Amino acid sequence: DSEGGLYVCMNTFLGFGREHIERHYRKTGQCVYLHLKRHVIEKVPGASGGALPKRRNAKLFLDLETNNDLNSDDFEYEDEAKLVIFPDHYEISLPNIEELPALVTIACDALLSAKSPYRKQDPDSWEEELQASKHAKTLVQLDNGVRIPPSGWKCSKCDLRDNLWLNLTDGSVLCGKWFFDGSGGNGHAMEHYKETGYPLAVKLGTITPDGADVYSFDEEEPVLDPHIAKHLAHFGIDMLQMQVAENGLTDNDIKPRVSEWEVIQEAGVKLKPMYGPGYTGMKNLGNSCYLNAVMQAIFSIPEFQRAYVGNLPRIFDYSPLDPTQDFNTQMAKLGHGLLSGQYSKPPMKSELIEQVMKEEHKPQHNGISPRMFKAFISKGHPEFSSNRQQDAQEFFLHLINLVERNPVGSENPSDVFRFLVEERTQCCQSRKVRYTERVDYIMQLPVAMEAATNKDQLIAYELKRQEAEAARRPPPELVRAKIPFSACLQAFSEPSNVEDFWSSALQAKSAGVKTSRFASFPEYLVVQIKKFTFGLDWIPKKLDVSIDMPDFLDISHLRARGLQSGEEELPDIAPPIIIPDDPKALDIDDSSVMQLAEMGFPLEACRKAVYYTGNLGAEVAFNWIIAHMEDPDFAEPLVVPAFGEVASSGAAAFGGVGLDNQPPEEMVAIIISMGFQRDLAIQALKATNNNLERALEWIFSHPELEEESEPALDMMNMANNANANVLAETGLEGPRIKDGSGRYELFGFISHMGTSTMSGHYVCHLKKEGRWVIYNDLRVCASERPPKDLGYIYFYRRIPS
Repeated sequence: DSEGGLYVCMNTFLGFGREHIERHYRKTGQCVYLHLKRHVIEKVPGASGGALPKRRNAKLFLDLETNNDLNSDDFEYEDEAKLVIFPDHYEISLPNIEELPALVTIACDALLSAKSPYRKQDPDSWEEELQASKHAKTLVQLDNGVRIPPSGWKCSKCDLRDNLWLNLTDGSVLCGKWFFDGSGGNGHAMEHYKETGYPLAVKLGTITPDGADVYSFDEEEPVLDPHIAKHLAHFGIDMLQMQVAENGLTDNDIKPRVSEWEVIQEAGVKLKPMYGPGYTGMKNLGNSCYLNAVMQAIFSIPEFQRAYVGNLPRIFDYSPLDPTQDFNTQMAKLGHGLLSGQYSKPPMKSELIEQVMKEEHKPQHNGISPRMFKAFISKGHPEFSSNRQQDAQEFFLHLINLVERNPVGSENPSDVFRFLVEERTQCCQSRKVRYTERVDYIMQLPVAMEAATNKDQLIAYELKRQEAEAARRPPPELVRAKIPFSACLQAFSEPSNVEDFWSSALQAKSAGVKTSRFASFPEYLVVQIKKFTFGLDWIPKKLDVSIDMPDFLDISHLRARGLQSGEEELPDIAPPIIIPDDPKALDIDDSSVMQLAEMGFPLEACRKAVYYTGNLGAEVAFNWIIAHMEDPDFAEPLVVPAFGEVASSGAAAFGGVGLDNQPPEEMVAIIISMGFQRDLAIQALKATNNNLERALEWIFSHPELEEESEPALDMMNMANNANANVLAETGLEGPRIKDGSGRYELFGFISHMGTSTMSGHYVCHLKKEGRWVIYNDLRVCASERPPKDLGYIYFYRRIPS
């Protein structure tokens, strides 16, 4: 509250604005609060050129922070702190050692001296002052004639072209492995150091006239090299000629791929900023653009707007004592920030005049900073909790999973994405078939590279690229493959081979084919272009293609038809689970692992899924992944268990009903002893991964479920298969779907720039009020040239019939 400041409960240390503090007091009975208020003294130029103080209130500790730079020399602070005793609002100014008990004084001092949690999460606060390397002055450089070209670099031991490091002793260009900047690689730079002892390396792409990123393998930390210009000149690099762009790539790097970075971000075009409700930007917290792009698209959908922003008063009223750990509260708060318009206001006319008079332009600091939302939604997830770049498609599925597990009232907004897929599997030898259905939220379209319409240009480009690489010249201008959308749709509908297919008709492995059709069409169709794949060396690669995505899409011809006349079904017999004498010798089917990894799941999770499902194919392993996405060790490396553990893992993988699927009985008993029904206790524990404290908060935040707990438990008991977490709380009939016409209109897309999901940048384009708008983190502008052919994830809404 910019006027009322912040009230901090001295018992729970939770902070509240002025409008919520009374409710918290009535709800908890806590009566002692620390009232914090900050006044910003803004220096206004005086008549004589000096600065006069101008006092105004400051916004304190809010998650929906605007991005005002209050750390500049133009501002000073004056803080005010009081103890407030409810219900009489009796105030005690601080410090006041004489009147307050020692314990209260100590608590107040500790709270006032503590750092804001947002400052703790800010990557800038982690940076320490770099020290000069002890090797810089005496570094020996080999006179081996090595000269480094201005671009076209790649690791000398693999084909990686990202995260490359130049060894300052012998001029070797090698890839790194999770150095201090968070980039990934195969670790060849470190291996080279261990073999040679050459201590210093500079990251290619960070060299500017002002310096470069230097790492010392011996000192195991980033360092300063006071002689960096001399050391680089030894290999023919002139620092004065090197410039770095905003995205961290040199101008020479960008040139071959100018069309991707510049076209997607619409660089070079004067874009008109957009303001008001629905046009609010989001701050990039350090590789969090994937989250920003997905949430902008999510909150452009009316069902999500109604569920969270429309129910905001009710969600806040029923929020738990610690709202920072409640999914619905965080979603409502973020949605309000994006849709209210409070954080997207045009500059005042006086501010524009002041900028002109000062002959300077200060960017408008609109937008919100979703630190608390990211901290909560990524908690416990090995990938999203890091500061590394992530796959937007994987985050979308993670978000939908959390929406499914945290219902808000009777409406589940994720219903609009859910659809049923009918899969027809046929044994090629017996010709018998099996029809199954599964739930999905994304239509994944393969890229039909063989259907490119500019094959001659692609061949010529590849020859020029190889010649330039051999001659160590800059690569030629990129030629992008042009793929017809109709070819991708055709590839989706064609039969695909089933790896390691076990035929129940033959009681043996056989050749099998599978086709997929829509058993229902969703209200909103999410289409992912499968641009990311893996090479033979398991290095993730991106297919840089242009696809003519249609504004209007009709997939009615992909409607499932079910068992046809003359078809004979495969017997309903499960394949035998064979456990080898030596479990550690079990082979893992690499083709199934690759299929799953191409969907965006972590590689180690894919390996575990294939292992624990006995190499029965990617389809069965996919079900295992869906059922175990929330496991704490989901993306951890596979650890082969002992013999006795394999059988239990296999049973769990197929969703067998047993003690492992039930919450611990002692936790159930504790919740029952508090007066809650057994079925509600089990439901709460399952929804919170058997965390007792979170389960209690879950019960208090879902009072409407107390009367509905029996049907909900029946539904959860039905979920004795690998899709249990998807089917939960959707009704006894199975997953709720919103079937209808298969005709759609495009209203948004998310684009990716970069070579893999581990790097690059995401941007979102949305069609609002009849025109396209680009959401590039904090920058929200009217789009002039929406790059619909370069998108990664597309959002379509159903056209009413």
